[in-house]
Amino acid sequence: MRDSVRSSRVELSVALVDDETIRALNSEYRGIDEVTDVLSFPQVVGEQLQELILGREVTDEQLGDIVIDVEQAARQAGENGNDLQSEVEALAAHGLLHLLGYDDETEDGAAEMSAAECRFLGRGAYGVGAL
Repeated sequence: MRDSVRSSRVELSVALVDDETIRALNSEYRGIDEVTDVLSFPQVVGEQLQELILGREVTDEQLGDIVIDVEQAARQAGENGNDLQSEVEALAAHGLLHLLGYDDETEDGAAEMSAAECRFLGRGAYGVGAL
């Protein structure tokens, strides 16, 4: 799946939300009624989110949606010794990699995704195991 995005131009939406909003989305789309730091929705689900959150139509070039909880990002930044901008950038990269087909549900997948995040961000290993 990671090789499926071939267009030189794709559209991606990023929504910065609060705990309440991401908890509701996490509950509705993943069946997990708790706050999380980032959610990624491929275009199919992204259509519904864009209409709900952004009020716009989806084009064929859309990759999907990334939803980042800024309140959770701020808490994690403090725990990890990062500034908020770095934390949000890491979460955006993580969300984008999910849209590109990376998966961190297994140990091998998480290691591969972590390495890709480091390459993408041009940084050393990211310190949050929950990503």
